Amino acid sequence: MRAVTWQGKRDVRVENVPDPRIQEPTDAVVRITSTALCGSDLHLYEVLTPFMTPGDILGHEPIGIVEEVGAGVPDLQAGDRVVVPFQIACGNCWMCLTGLPTQCETTQVTGEGMGAALFGYTRLYGSVPGAQAEYLRVPQAQFGPIKIPEGPPDDRFVYLSDVLPTAWQAVQYAEVPQGGSIAVLGLGPIGDMACRVAQVRGAGQVFGVDLVTERLKRARERGVETFDLRSFDHEKELVAAIRDRTAGRGPDAVVDAVGTEAHGSAAARLAQQAAAMLPRRLSAPLAERLSVDRLAALHTAIDLVRRGGTISLSGVYGGTADPVPLLTLFDKQIQIRMGQANVRRWSDDILPYLTDEDPLGVDDFATHRLPLNDAPHAYEMFQHKQDGAVKVLMKP
Repeated sequence: MRAVTWQGKRDVRVENVPDPRIQEPTDAVVRITSTALCGSDLHLYEVLTPFMTPGDILGHEPIGIVEEVGAGVPDLQAGDRVVVPFQIACGNCWMCLTGLPTQCETTQVTGEGMGAALFGYTRLYGSVPGAQAEYLRVPQAQFGPIKIPEGPPDDRFVYLSDVLPTAWQAVQYAEVPQGGSIAVLGLGPIGDMACRVAQVRGAGQVFGVDLVTERLKRARERGVETFDLRSFDHEKELVAAIRDRTAGRGPDAVVDAVGTEAHGSAAARLAQQAAAMLPRRLSAPLAERLSVDRLAALHTAIDLVRRGGTISLSGVYGGTADPVPLLTLFDKQIQIRMGQANVRRWSDDILPYLTDEDPLGVDDFATHRLPLNDAPHAYEMFQHKQDGAVKVLMKP
């Protein structure tokens, strides 16, 4: 089959690789009909290269048709249309039953000290072959795949794999009071969708911050009050402008949908790039012990949120030696919630919004639809925010 493989920093290729097969009774094999490019994939493209191996298959946002199931998968059969969540979880352990499938005790990558295995996401999360491919082996298929109806196009449901539950959890964790205010830092796919989720769930004021013209325009057209980071000489001016819209206090909640790719922090960027250039046998141990993030977005969130408010982190951070202003967090009595989205915990809540009325705008959420063979171009375009790229879907 054809699949998108990682070969080095900023080097992805579409290659022929062996077809997946049933290996365990709880496996399924899914023929992929659409697969998305995620902002998290760019971390593999640029920052987390020490944890990658040439030939790793990328991707974790698929929709497709079940081709084959193992004997331990009673509720799926060949021909079922499914969305596959990005994490792999059993559904039966204590963590899964508590609503935390990203911490699944059956698939935890204990050798790396990490949570549940993820599709296509480094050796830290199990080195599981990913979903930017023609076919995907799905472990723990008795729990993970979400059955969806025939009829509507893939765009209607594919975001259940990651974007929708990640945005939903970001807003849920933000604990915005009914009619309250929320600021979203970063209007890429997750930040854009978080604004939409906040609106349909009753937020009174939704602010969006970015520095890409097309992303600001998309959010503004859906009623978000946008702030262009390029219009301010200093972060404190941005904070003051949003505080002016919230009676001088700041928003009730802030979603950091940027993560470690934040604008600024040249020293941290240099450290990331230097680590990525080292041989993997040297760079991986260094990254595990001493890695740092670019924390501009997080520091803005801490400064911006009102006293007693909540910060919800959905952007990916990977540092182990990050300086965090605990004095300010303590003094402002800020709550912080974070973590990978627990897809199956939220999927039933989200499905009622995926109707012909399309209140979340999923049907036209993608900005680009490309064949899988164009993956190298898609990665480069998305990395450099070219041609208005916000969300890219690929067809195998």
